[in-house]
Amino acid sequence: MNARETINGVPVTEEQIVAWAAEAEVGYDIAALKKRGRGRPGRGAEPSQVVALRLTLEEIAVLDERAEHEGKTRSDVIREALHLTAA
Repeated sequence: MNARETINGVPVTEEQIVAWAAEAEVGYDIAALKKRGRGRPGRGAEPSQVVALRLTLEEIAVLDERAEHEGKTRSDVIREALHLTAA
């Protein structure tokens, strides 16, 4: 094995590989692995989509200031503004 192989900056040792192999040979609880999920949790029952948005540095500063003042995320502030214009 290459001595430079790391996981999160920690070198992977032969002992760790042997331990992982032994764990795999015993088997995994598939139901528990499927429950873990991946990525961020959804925003409800409907699927959501990530949308890229280009903003100037000034617009980002205004957005960040408002988000910090209201204790919200950038996304929350943008969603709120969309809901206000749709109403």
